[in-house]
Amino acid sequence: MGPSGAGKSTLMNILVGYVTSGVSGQIRINGEPRKLALFNKMSSYLLQEDLLQPFLTVREAMTTSAHLKLGMQLTIKEKNKKIDEILATLGLKSCAKTFCDKLSGGQRKRVSVALELVSDPLVIFLDEPSSGLDVVSTNQTLQLLKLLASQGRTVICTIHQPTASLFHQFDNIYMVGSGKCIYQGQPAQLVSFLSTLGYQCPETHNPADYVFEVLSPDLMDNMSEEMQNGKLVWLDQKSQFIEQAGRDELVLPNSVDLNFAVPFWMQFRLLFSRMMLQKRRHKGGLWLQVIHHIFSALLIGCIFQGVGQDARRPFDNFKFVLCVSVFFMYTHCMVPVLTYPTDVKIMKREFFNRWYSLKAYYLAKTFSTIPLILILGFMFTVIVYFMSDQPMEPKRFAWFALNCSLIALTSEGLGILIGFNFNCTNGTVVGPSTMAPILMLSMHGMGYGQTIEPFMYYIMKASYLRFGLVSIITALYLDNRVMLCNEGDEDPYCYYRDARLLVRDLAMEGEVTVNQMLGLAFYCVLFRVLAFFSLRYKTTTEFSNTILVYMMKIVKRK
Repeated sequence: MGPSGAGKSTLMNILVGYVTSGVSGQIRINGEPRKLALFNKMSSYLLQEDLLQPFLTVREAMTTSAHLKLGMQLTIKEKNKKIDEILATLGLKSCAKTFCDKLSGGQRKRVSVALELVSDPLVIFLDEPSSGLDVVSTNQTLQLLKLLASQGRTVICTIHQPTASLFHQFDNIYMVGSGKCIYQGQPAQLVSFLSTLGYQCPETHNPADYVFEVLSPDLMDNMSEEMQNGKLVWLDQKSQFIEQAGRDELVLPNSVDLNFAVPFWMQFRLLFSRMMLQKRRHKGGLWLQVIHHIFSALLIGCIFQGVGQDARRPFDNFKFVLCVSVFFMYTHCMVPVLTYPTDVKIMKREFFNRWYSLKAYYLAKTFSTIPLILILGFMFTVIVYFMSDQPMEPKRFAWFALNCSLIALTSEGLGILIGFNFNCTNGTVVGPSTMAPILMLSMHGMGYGQTIEPFMYYIMKASYLRFGLVSIITALYLDNRVMLCNEGDEDPYCYYRDARLLVRDLAMEGEVTVNQMLGLAFYCVLFRVLAFFSLRYKTTTEFSNTILVYMMKIVKRK
């Protein structure tokens, strides 16, 4: 407990192990140094923000949690029975078929607790469980936590400023001010502790309110000094006798399986199924994407209608290819930039509470987006290809559609990389700022008679969009393509009747379609690999520790 900025959440994150970098000292359990891997297996952490899967019902969310956290320990019938017991205990049976985004604040808090109770953790940490709740919902939440504690669990939570009735429901409080312990003990003994320092709390006052009303830097220092910064516990006489006789300790098993409850491929299957189910139910989002692709395709098709076969307008056709490429780049880059920061918050909570591995999540997330990208992309390319009157050859259309899909998947990889590292506000700045130089480099040298300087040739390789543009142009114009100036016109002065001349003037002479597609595929893989390691670095110190150990080994060898 403590005022805003006192360090409550920071202390909670350190105790849980959510934050490990920049921390000194030791954390002990029953007098023994904490083994973080074992402790994480035996505990659960509920963050202040109740992030739930919006398009799952409460029962569906509980079922997924049970499959991931319990594995093969119980049969499906036993898991359903356990789910029913938890829902009944937490008063959630009436909303078992309600979608999570339709729940009230108090119900969301209880569902968050219910999802973690599936594995029956010994210790439950909660950061501000009363945040955003009214008095009634807060009281219900505190009653629930007391019930869980009475069943043999250790419940630890942070709270800002409780009412008098809620304040006295806690067994013990640890009060923080400016990062120091200013009181530790029973709530009922706070008044007597303050009196020893010369502060008399009126009988009609809430002690939790009074201590903050009189709290000053000097009093804070005096309280911390009196408590020896948390080394003492203020108890009444009866409690002191119990304390001397021996306090109950947290019983941790000697050995526990630290692996995830289910194997990797089952994690992938469960997560993939959950993601696809939510995509199907998010009808508003699906229709928006369908309308966006159809409307954009019709707009581009109308602007560049009939340019594909006209040798008099070859550069208009190049603009068409550029428009299509830019559409796929911006559309599929910005979607993950805007949506992934929220998804990562949910993932971090589930991953920290040992639901699944990062590899399973990332693989499921990657594969869950591919079907929709391919379907919408194919629909878009069919419309623009035929409206712009490109060559009606199956081979050329296949190359065109495949390149568009690769640009979309590569752009999505870039968007994922940005979305994992920046919040939505910063991502909307970083995304376009990253794509702008990629677009500029892709067009360098693509003008009539313009040559490319040797050093720019290699710099342009940094633009994956250039690989896509060159690949599409070479696929459309090479391989014995003959252009038409007018229908049946045999005018010998029709300059671009030989399509190879256009390829030359666009500074693409000597380029091979397959090689350009391989370059595009390389960037597609590169962005996704970087995104995975970025996600891993943000959620665990394992990667940074691995690099550090490797570097230390090299130094020792030298």
